Amino acid sequence: MKAEILKEIERYETIIIHRHVRPDPDAYGSQCGLGEILRTSFPEKSIYLVGKEEESLNYLKRLDTISDDTYKGALVIVCDTANTERVCDQRYNSGDKLIKIDHHPNEDRYGDMLWVDTDASSTSEMIYEFYLFGKDKGLKLSDEAARLLFAGIVGDTGRFLFASTTEKTFSYAGELIHYNFSRTELFNDMYDVNENVTRLNGYVLQNFEILENGTGKMVMTKDILREFDTTPAEASLLVSSLGAVKGLKAWAFFIEEEKEIRVRLRSKGPVINGIARKYNGGGHPMAAGASIHSWETVDEVLKDLADVCR
Repeated sequence: MKAEILKEIERYETIIIHRHVRPDPDAYGSQCGLGEILRTSFPEKSIYLVGKEEESLNYLKRLDTISDDTYKGALVIVCDTANTERVCDQRYNSGDKLIKIDHHPNEDRYGDMLWVDTDASSTSEMIYEFYLFGKDKGLKLSDEAARLLFAGIVGDTGRFLFASTTEKTFSYAGELIHYNFSRTELFNDMYDVNENVTRLNGYVLQNFEILENGTGKMVMTKDILREFDTTPAEASLLVSSLGAVKGLKAWAFFIEEEKEIRVRLRSKGPVINGIARKYNGGGHPMAAGASIHSWETVDEVLKDLADVCR
């Protein structure tokens, strides 16, 4: 599949790369890392990185704004996005050919070509593997591309703590750090948090609940977010803060947005992405997300979570 994808990249003059809504470092890392590889390797081609920018990730890359006409005759690649509903910028289907590159379970088999590897720690790891395949065939990895891919790998492995981290992951990360970028500066950008978010994290640690079968619950209403002057995106960053709580098997954050309640699910073992799919979401076996539209549904989600933990 890597050979087929490279063949299509060589064939097209315009390439547009998308990723998922509510992006994380792997979404940006894979999308923009691939874009930088292609810009360095094929300077004569037009390479665009599109989607709504996430301000907290501007340190990684600023994105492009393009017209609808740009999609005519273009190759479109969607990175790190399990299903079509989560593709950021729904013009993704307006090009000449569509390629999906992802490491989530492949339940929505969209695209003309698909490369899905659920054993990969991150889609950024896959993009680096794509470079390794093509480095003797014209692909070049710049320092900037290495920085982006390293950030994506670090972000999606929880700084190499998650079970998805493999020997290959460490090997690739070890190769990427030989490129010329500052890991200290990158880590500061990734993990320094504002005072208001730190104080919200204190609220989380004081107010989360441990329920039956080792399940955990944390509710953050719009009033709480206003009290701490934080956004739903900032609150979502705190979902892993309960990972060190002894006896907790899996937990859910319920974060109120304008039109829905975001459900962030995490686990130390029980498979939870089936629950996410039941509530209009999806994700990895031990890290997933969903959406509900009323507080009455919270108890249903928690009952399902208690069932899988049992």
